[in-house]
Amino acid sequence: MPHKVYITRLKLTDFRNYASVAFDLDPRHVVLTGENGAGKTNLMEAISFLSPGRGLRRAAYADVARVGAADGFSVYAVVDGMAGPVEIGTGTAGGEEGQSRRLRLNGTPARTVDELTDHLRVLWLTPAMDGLFTGPAGDRRRFLDRLVLSLDPEHGRRASEFDRAMRSRNRLLSEFRPDPSWLSAIEREMAGLGVSMARARLEMLGLLAGLVERNRANGSFPTARLSLSGFLDDCHDLPAYDVEQRYLAMLQEGRPRDAAAGRTLDGPHRSDLLIRHHEKDMEAERCSTGEQKALLIGLVLAHARLVGEMTGHAPVLLLDEIAAHLDRRRRAALFDRVDELGGQAFMTGTDRAMFEALGERGRYLTVANGRVSE
Repeated sequence: MPHKVYITRLKLTDFRNYASVAFDLDPRHVVLTGENGAGKTNLMEAISFLSPGRGLRRAAYADVARVGAADGFSVYAVVDGMAGPVEIGTGTAGGEEGQSRRLRLNGTPARTVDELTDHLRVLWLTPAMDGLFTGPAGDRRRFLDRLVLSLDPEHGRRASEFDRAMRSRNRLLSEFRPDPSWLSAIEREMAGLGVSMARARLEMLGLLAGLVERNRANGSFPTARLSLSGFLDDCHDLPAYDVEQRYLAMLQEGRPRDAAAGRTLDGPHRSDLLIRHHEKDMEAERCSTGEQKALLIGLVLAHARLVGEMTGHAPVLLLDEIAAHLDRRRRAALFDRVDELGGQAFMTGTDRAMFEALGERGRYLTVANGRVSE
């Protein structure tokens, strides 16, 4: 079993609808129940800020601070983490747009929020992800990149640098006579970063496929077959250098077309994650709504298991409104699967009765009017 990572105390200040709230936890799973709009998802979002990025809502930091707050927001947590007990404090100061959030570990300022991955990995599944299979390709790319980030924190840096270089190339191409040597330098940078991004995505899919194959006997949820399309699809077996050269040639040959379009038309930013229901051999977007939900749950649980196996530490899971569309049998199977992962999970719902099968494995808290109680 992976080492159990769990949150023992959580405190929020001026976060969404919480002026100030604090409560202690233990290693059990946490069930948050209350009426719609009570602030259950806000608590989940706060915990998601214990990982790099903008949280499960991908919100602007200025929008996260409570309306009327004078000085940003803060999230404080005590965690029995991957490197032992740690106090984590993160948040913003002031309400300016475009600000970055700060991080303190045991009271000491951290260089970047990426240092959070030294202490815990946080994964989530929210109702907003229910349209993953039928929505735009960009949603699936972001979903896949979150999977990669959980094991390869550098993936985010590579993606940001690629986007920066691509924007520079687009600006140059918009000029009347762009400097060809400067264009070539940017394109070489894009080729190296872009192929590294694509290889990291492919590696994640390979790891997930291997884990799914080993655990196929557990039939509680359908399994997903994953592949990538839209960027050098015939080059997956070539050495990275050869793929970089192929992409570099594509960028150079595509300059007139990209200049006319006003954007770069080839690259990892055009990839799509293709998902099939393995047992039915059917594209996920053609499955029923219930099948899609079960398929997504199975995929997220498989990824959580992979993170536990690869790091030796079970991730913290955030499962928002997870039981709402599952029958009693599937709910019981879900709770068993979550418990088998060996980590701490946070789950939300409007009705505590939906979590009856979890039993004493969970701690049950009620959320109402910006307060949390037993």
